[in-house]
Amino acid sequence: MEQTSEATGETEVAAVVVSRTLPHPVKTVWDVLMTSDGSEALLGPGGQLGSKGTSWQSHDGRQGVIRSFHPLEQIRFSWRLRDAAQPSLVDVRLIPEGEEATQVQIEHSKLAPRTDRTWVKDRWEAALDRIESDCL
Repeated sequence: MEQTSEATGETEVAAVVVSRTLPHPVKTVWDVLMTSDGSEALLGPGGQLGSKGTSWQSHDGRQGVIRSFHPLEQIRFSWRLRDAAQPSLVDVRLIPEGEEATQVQIEHSKLAPRTDRTWVKDRWEAALDRIESDCL
């Protein structure tokens, strides 16, 4: 997703989106996300997914609130690196691709203008690596 800044005329990335198709059914991928390792892949060390409205915090200071929780389909949560930072939004979707494969799509939006988009992309690619590894 891109936007053009009226002030500078430069194109800015409004969101970072990564996705990967895993050779596992949706239920298998969802079950991994609901483990401590799956939660930590998304939220960071010590972070734990919960139901809608549940606050979370990782050991490294990341924190947020679960905004949407639809089993086997989607989890959306706010994300901030420290108390004073404006929260961004992370949307994780599980999209069935037949009976034996699942596309996992992670969209990180509402990023601050100075956010390092490469770091964000690499962070979510690493989360997908960990989720895929845990599915085995």
